[in-house]
Amino acid sequence: MTNTDNINADGLRVALFSGNYNYVMDGPVRALNKLVAHLEKRGASVLVFAPTVDEPAFAHSGELVSIPSLALPGSRSEYRLGFGLVGEAKRRLNAFAPNLVHIAAPDITGFQALKYAEATGATPVASFHTRFDTYPRYYGAKWLEKHLTNYMRNVYGRCVHVYAPSQSMREELLRDGIGKDIRIWTRGVESDLFSPGQRDLEWRRRNGVEDDDILIAFVGRVVLEKGIDVFAEAITLASRSNPKIRALVVGEGPERARFEANLPTGVFTGYQQGADLARAYASADIFFNPSITETFGNVTLEAMASGLPTIAAAASGSLSLVEDNVTGKLSPPEKGAAGYAALLVDLAADAQQRAHMSAHARKKSLEFSWDSVLDDLIANYRSAMATHQR
Repeated sequence: MTNTDNINADGLRVALFSGNYNYVMDGPVRALNKLVAHLEKRGASVLVFAPTVDEPAFAHSGELVSIPSLALPGSRSEYRLGFGLVGEAKRRLNAFAPNLVHIAAPDITGFQALKYAEATGATPVASFHTRFDTYPRYYGAKWLEKHLTNYMRNVYGRCVHVYAPSQSMREELLRDGIGKDIRIWTRGVESDLFSPGQRDLEWRRRNGVEDDDILIAFVGRVVLEKGIDVFAEAITLASRSNPKIRALVVGEGPERARFEANLPTGVFTGYQQGADLARAYASADIFFNPSITETFGNVTLEAMASGLPTIAAAASGSLSLVEDNVTGKLSPPEKGAAGYAALLVDLAADAQQRAHMSAHARKKSLEFSWDSVLDDLIANYRSAMATHQR
């Protein structure tokens, strides 16, 4: 971590471009809002450009310029596709005259922001939040993946820096030729909020959970690319060996009805935030994240801070957070639901092992402070600008 004693962002004029900033709460959006608030605290000027809706999900940080947009068709209509820098958005950008352009999504607006930076001399950087190019496989369009990957190589390859959220994701991007100078912008966690002390047996009982049930938590958007089908199948297989294994699902999304149908004995809380979310984490016994599209895994870090051992895919972001057989267990994704089920059964039967992993998970999570993480990014901004001006 950078020595943050003298970190300031004076003179930085940052234009941030995102496909979502306040209309759906998820891990990347939480990180971007944390970033904007921190930049302003450190003295930077920031202007955010993103699609908006009439009723946002939460009160966002900073000043937000609305990008004209349209809801995506089909089951993902909660997300929006921006039409780019037109009209008022373009005028606001020109008037703001940023010296650094931060692209958080390689969509139409992000690509136009890159071209703006190249035309004006502003320093273009990008943060990598999601393997968008893997999404088509979950919606019957796997043929599209290679074309999206090539497009991402073009966009990220033209940025001075690309910020990956974990070392494992950095290595994956380098392997796939997505970006050149790839640096780490990890994530922080509010360890005072997310902690083992939030565990609430009465809350479990009100939700029909017995004290000796082993509650396996899923937290996040209920969408196919989060691995919900694998989660449900693994829980079903594991519960055949140990009927005390139950699922806890915290979150909302277009596939909730499908998820509930596949987990008839599961506890579904819907979307939770703040203290309610912290209580839900800590009241579980094991966190299970089978997603292979995570670039970091904010929910995994929050679960670790809550003292949960994690079972996760040995892929992308989880590899940088979960230490196998220390803070949790990793399973190669190719082993599928059966591989996860075996680990769930093993960990559910061993309270001592769970306690050992819980302590180590909590200790590991305390290494992730938002202030130091975001000051590191400011230092990288300065480095990118110095490189770009040579």
